[in-house]
Parts: sequence; C-alpha cells; structure tokens
Amino acid sequence: MRKKLGFTLVEIMIVVAIIGLLAAIAIPSFIKARTTSQKNACINNLRQVDGAKEQWAMGENQPATATPSATDINDYIKGGTAKCICPGDPTTSFATSYTVMPLGTDPKCIAVGSPHTLQ
Repeated sequence: MRKKLGFTLVEIMIVVAIIGLLAAIAIPSFIKARTTSQKNACINNLRQVDGAKEQWAMGENQPATATPSATDINDYIKGGTAKCICPGDPTTSFATSYTVMPLGTDPKCIAVGSPHTLQ
C-alpha cells in the first residue's frame, strides 16, 4: 500500500484558526501603537513650531504680543513648514495641520480627527 503525503483538512483548519487568533490579538496592538506614534510626532512638531515662534521673535525684535505667520517661521523649522505636518492630517499641509498662535500661546493642531495638544 502507498502512504499518502500531505496535510489533512483538520490540520489545515487548526493552523488557520491559530493564525486567525494571533491576528485578532495583534491587530489592535498595532493600531494603538500607530495612533500613539502619530500623536507623539504631532506633539514634537508642535514643539518645533513653538520654538520657531520664539526664535523668530528674538531674531526680529518682536513684541511679546506678536503673532508670526507660517512664512515668518519657515526658516526656523528644520525642513521648513512643508515638512512639518500632523501625521493624522489627510491633506498633508502645514495650513491644515497647525494654527500658529501669538507668542506665549501654544500652537494648535487643527487636523481633522487629531486634536493633539502641546503638553
């Protein structure tokens, strides 16, 4: 008699069930890690914008109540404002990601669904 080689249907079903169980456990963790990393990246961008505002004010001898524009702080941000966007912003532009507030006030993330704040 010849012995048949291969896997039985039950063995394949058990492997598929184990893979499904592992995926059900891992996917929510990956989503949470992605959300957390996007939030941290946005907060770091807010810190850069805040620092750029302060550098602009000192370099231009501005009063403590001045409000810089995005073009004013562009040179003080590494890569410019084009590189400084909220990872949660689908339009990927500085104007739709952040609002530059007056000196002494933290900048704000205005990306839809991603209201990150500088802490």
